[in-house]
Parts: sequence; C-alpha cells; structure tokens
Amino acid sequence: MSVMRIYHIIRKEIIQVRRDPKMMFLILVAPILQLLIFGYAITSDIQHISTAVLDMDNTAQSRELISKFEASPIYFDINRRLSSPDEISGLLDSGKAQMVIWVPKGFAANIGKAKPAEVQVAIDGTDSATASAVGGYVNAIAGRHSQTLIVRTLRYRGQSAVPLAQVNAQVRAWYNPDLKSIYFLVPGVLCLLLVITTTMLTSLAVVREREIGTLEQIIVTPIKPFELVIGKTVPFAIIAYVNVLMIVAGATLWFGVPIRGSLLLLFALTAVFLTASLGTGLFVSTVSKTQQQAMMVSFFILQPSILLSGFMFPIDNMPRIIQYLVYLLPLRYYLEIIRGIFLRGVGIAVLWPQALALFILGGILITASTLRFTKKVV
Repeated sequence: MSVMRIYHIIRKEIIQVRRDPKMMFLILVAPILQLLIFGYAITSDIQHISTAVLDMDNTAQSRELISKFEASPIYFDINRRLSSPDEISGLLDSGKAQMVIWVPKGFAANIGKAKPAEVQVAIDGTDSATASAVGGYVNAIAGRHSQTLIVRTLRYRGQSAVPLAQVNAQVRAWYNPDLKSIYFLVPGVLCLLLVITTTMLTSLAVVREREIGTLEQIIVTPIKPFELVIGKTVPFAIIAYVNVLMIVAGATLWFGVPIRGSLLLLFALTAVFLTASLGTGLFVSTVSKTQQQAMMVSFFILQPSILLSGFMFPIDNMPRIIQYLVYLLPLRYYLEIIRGIFLRGVGIAVLWPQALALFILGGILITASTLRFTKKVV
C-alpha cells in the first residue's frame, strides 16, 4: 500500500469538492439548516390540542368540569362552543378540532343523586399515538375531578372526608427528568444527518468517475483497489467530522441538549460508525452505473434504515422478524451510542457491544466494496 498514492487520491477528491459551490453549500450549510428545522419541527410533545365543547347540561357542575380543561392551557385550547351534536362530526372531519367534550343533559342531576355522571369525549384517532396520549390526559383530569366531588359530597353530608386507601407511585425519570422530547430527538437528528450525508456523498464517488470518463484512467494506474477505497472515503470522513462538530455545537449551544458523557469517546466511536456508513455508500457506488441509479439505491437503503433504527419508533414494538433485520443497520447502533453519551453519560464499558457491531459491519462493507471494485477492474 502506497501512502503517496492514497494522498493524491484524497487531494483530488478535496479539489473536486472545493470546485463545486453547490456541494460546499450542501456540506457546510445544509446540515445546520436541517438541524434547526428538525429540532423545532420533530417533537413528540403533545400540546395545544384544539378542543370544542358541547355543554348540553349548562349547569354550574358542567361548567366546573369544563374549567378543569381550561386550566390546562398548555394541553387543551378550547376554542369552540357547540350547540348541537350534529356539529361534532363536521369539526372532526375537517380537522378544525382534535377533541370534543360532550356533557349530556342530566350531568348535574346525576351528581346530585350520587350516580355516575358520564361525559363523552370524542378524539380524532387518525394518529393513534396522539389519541392515546390525549385520552390519558382526559382520564387524569376526570379522575382528579371525581376525587374532588367525592370529598365534597362527604363534607356536605357531615361525614369526615377521610382519604381513601390508595397507592401513589413516585415516578422519577432518570437522564431526562423534565421529559423533554428534544433531548431525545436532537441527538437522533445528528445521526440522521450524518448517515444521509456520508452515504449519499460516497455513493456518487466511483459512479462520478465512470460518468466523466476518468475511471479508465484510474484502472491503468498502479492504484490498488484498497488504496482507491481509502482515498475515496477519507475526504468524506473529514467532511463528516466537520458536520459532527457543527451539529454538536448547535445541539448544545442552541437547543441546550446536555452532553453528560465523553466528547472524546463520541468522536472515537463516530469514526467506527463512519467506517460502516461510508462503506455502505461506497458499495452502492460500485454496484451502480449512473449517478441517478446510485441515488435511487441509496434512498432504498436509507429509508428503512431511518424508520427501523429506533430514531422515532421503539425497536421492541416491531415484529420479531423485523427486529432481527434491524441488527444489520449501522444506524441502530450509532443511535444507541449517541443517546448513551448525550443523555446517560455512559462510557465504553457499556457501549462496547455497539462499537463492536459497527466495527464488524464496517469491515464487511469496506471489504465488499474493495472486492467489488476489483471485479470492475478485471
């Protein structure tokens, strides 16, 4: 292996990138813009639920219940008052309301008779996760209001309002005590942007040489396949590290995401991940004949990688056969590493299985790319 030959390949790649203003924009500016957009747009916090109220009882008791929801303006925005049940379907169909609280006639009378007083809550179930969370909010408010009514009834009857026996779970969320979804999602955005950038850039590396007619020149030179692979990946690894530095700075300084672990360990394990990510893009480049084909193959690989890696959806909730396939995705392991370092502050003693998996996958992909290029040369 010749260090000088590798150096000249690296130098050639850097010159090509510098001569392309659009590529420089995509490398240096686009990741920061995407971090800002994704950081604000992607969130699992459910707030400001558009709510309509249909109060058919129109009593002090029904208004008191509605006031419990109005007292939670972060979660419920009561912006419509209905007069007929016929209006409910139209509101939910048009999306003008996500939830409708229907207090039927006789609500206060049932409370006065110590009977169950029912309230119907219609929730837009298009997004099942959101509907489930909203249902939890509603049940919590209704439960607290029921306890208030029980105590009030006992006092009205002259009985001692002794609290009933109950179990109180003191919940403590480790690593993210405020349960801010941005702390979970922004490190994931770092992984997302990194895998997209590295895979897409390297997927065009060999294909571009073929389309501009310089691949034949490379074939007749003394350059060995492994030297070409290293020379093609090192410049993009440098670009990836620049992106990592910018995104980490943006995540910590702009979004306030804490880094409880070692930055040195983060950069070291990023190098292991880049071996797998760059190897994926380079392998795509060796099996594609045109840049359009390389882009389509990259998209075919990236889409399941992002959706199945645990970026948004828990892997444990996926079917068993899909969970086995996820073991082949480098992004899955890097997400665990990034979130472990950012939020849990764990070290290599905990993260070594993920690092080993990335090392094995990276070795396989780099070797496959080298062998594939050898076949092209022959």
